[in-house]
Amino acid sequence: MAELSRRPYLLRAMLDWMIDCGHTPHLIVDAAPEGVRVPKAYVKEGRIVLNISPNATQSLQIDGEAVSFNARFGGVAQVIHVPIDAVLGIYARETGQGMVFSAEGEAGPGEGAPDAGPPAPPSTPPEGGPPGGRPRGGKGGRPSLKVVK
Repeated sequence: MAELSRRPYLLRAMLDWMIDCGHTPHLIVDAAPEGVRVPKAYVKEGRIVLNISPNATQSLQIDGEAVSFNARFGGVAQVIHVPIDAVLGIYARETGQGMVFSAEGEAGPGEGAPDAGPPAPPSTPPEGGPPGGRPRGGKGGRPSLKVVK
C-alpha cells in the first residue's frame, strides 16, 4: 500500500491554526501544472497567492487530491481547483508564519516548522489589493524563512 501524502493533512492543520489565531491564511500555488484552475490574470512568475479565509471563499475543500473552492476575483465568481501537489505553501498574511513544501511534495528540512515563514510570494495581490499587501510584523517588506529549532 502506497503511503498517503501528508500535505493535505498539514494544510488543514495549518488552516485551522491560522483561523483560530484570527489570521488570514493564504496559499502559494504553482499555476503551471496540469489541472490547476485559477484566474490566469492574477498569475505572476508562474505562481498565484490565494486568500483561503472563510470570508474569501465558499465551499472550501482540502482532500488527498486537491484544494477547491469558489471565490470572487474582480467581482467575478470563479471555481478554483488546485491539485494538492501544486500547493507550494500556506502562510498567515499578518505574521508570515506558515509552512512551505519541498519539490518532493512534503515539508522539507526546516520548512515544516509552524513558525517558518513562506517563500517570498509573487507580487500578485491575493484579492486585487496593492502588490506586497500589508507590511508584516510592523517591519514592512516581505516575510522571510527562518529555521526554528
